[in-house]
Amino acid sequence: MAPSSSRPPLAVIWLWLLAIVISPVVSFTCSSQKFNKNQIYSNCLDLPSLSSYLHFSYDSANTTLSIAFVATPSKSTGWIAWAINPKSTGMVGSQSLVAYKNSSTGTVQVYTYDVASYGSIVPKDLSFEVWDKTAESRSDGSLAIFAKIKVPAALAASGKINQVWQVGPGVGAGGMLEKHNFAAANLQAKGTLDLKSGQSTTGSGGKDKLKKKNIHGILNAVSWGILFPLGAIIARYIRTFESADPAWFYLHVFCQVSAYAIGVAGWGTGLKLGSESPGITYSSHRNIGIALFALATVQIFALFIRPKKDHKYRFYWNIYHHSFGYTIVILGIVNVFKGLNILSPQHKWRTAYTVVIVALGGISLLLEVITWIVVLKRKSKKSTKPYDGFSNGN
Repeated sequence: MAPSSSRPPLAVIWLWLLAIVISPVVSFTCSSQKFNKNQIYSNCLDLPSLSSYLHFSYDSANTTLSIAFVATPSKSTGWIAWAINPKSTGMVGSQSLVAYKNSSTGTVQVYTYDVASYGSIVPKDLSFEVWDKTAESRSDGSLAIFAKIKVPAALAASGKINQVWQVGPGVGAGGMLEKHNFAAANLQAKGTLDLKSGQSTTGSGGKDKLKKKNIHGILNAVSWGILFPLGAIIARYIRTFESADPAWFYLHVFCQVSAYAIGVAGWGTGLKLGSESPGITYSSHRNIGIALFALATVQIFALFIRPKKDHKYRFYWNIYHHSFGYTIVILGIVNVFKGLNILSPQHKWRTAYTVVIVALGGISLLLEVITWIVVLKRKSKKSTKPYDGFSNGN
């Protein structure tokens, strides 16, 4: 069986996809950090994520907290933030101190933000007193925020506060902060600060959400990113060998149905994550995910409406089935890489998936060559076969 002329070689698609896919920072512990005005604090903490540091002193007599927060923005034009959340553990509801360089003067300034929601993050007065707000730019590219805070009575009585810290890429018009990443380090940038002992503990909320994101990523990588392409390879190349009929068909169906079932589970976890993260939207990743679910659902019905090979509508069914299939393969792989960009896992996971895709592409290229060799040999045999009919001569 010759490869259908209506379908482009999978190897070409793999090469196209691979074309799409394919300054050191020195940090110091807080104890070694010095400030321009030689400020000294009773405690300092190497915070557990985002290479951030907190220096602080707490005066229980007048419930005043003096802090120096040090972090490096995710981009040179970005921002850093340290906050107290009086009622919860996350960023929403937090009372934040934010520092970034003024685009006009180049100096670092501190602003207060009452983060009522992710939808609108603009400068606003806090619910408690803050004074002596200053900031400085440091030689290693980091920024430092200095301030004194009147700790609310309820928090002062408990001796503990929920702290949140974060870094972001830039600042828009009106002081609107650009969205920060939602990688593991960003999600874990929160904890409880004990004002008396000077210790900090990290909450598990970020880890729980990270676990859900990892599950979402694994399900979708296996389904859209591996099984669907593998099923397409089987359908295009293995069927060329007569001895593989009808085994190739059942393998193809098994891969695609399994991929769809796992993909639906991954799609569902994505919807759940979206509902738990109001105001956080990854438009292109979400839209491609919706398109994949719709296309794959229609594609599954191809199994039930498949005409016989000699049926007059089989030609049109082939066009629909093949075009939808290749579209799913392309969009699936692209969206897996978009998901990796969002999740920002350890580099080894991106490398591992890239290796899998390269391997599948290499296999497709090899099978494409073998397929045409088999097809050409068959044509050659047919052309040299002796004629068995009656001679037209008299």
